[in-house]
Amino acid sequence: MAIDVDTVRKVANLAQIREPDARLEALAGELSGILKWIEQLDEVDTDGVEPMTSAVAVALPMREDLVTEGGDAAGILANAPKARNNFFVVPKVVE
Repeated sequence: MAIDVDTVRKVANLAQIREPDARLEALAGELSGILKWIEQLDEVDTDGVEPMTSAVAVALPMREDLVTEGGDAAGILANAPKARNNFFVVPKVVE
């Protein structure tokens, strides 16, 4: 799969990365090379290979499931720089 300059420009815009037009052609070549390398993974024979979450066989320790009274909201919010109605007050991060 080859990536063209228009696709690089669109992805850079979506990622809010400013790239000069002179660099877009080189980026298109680099990204196409990366995708070509990834496409080589299609050639690997994975028949009979069990899906796994880790390269090491690890059993996660189980803990007893206990019902508790929950956290101490007042104690937790005492550490907050700003709180309102039992919630943390944080700056808006979405435009």
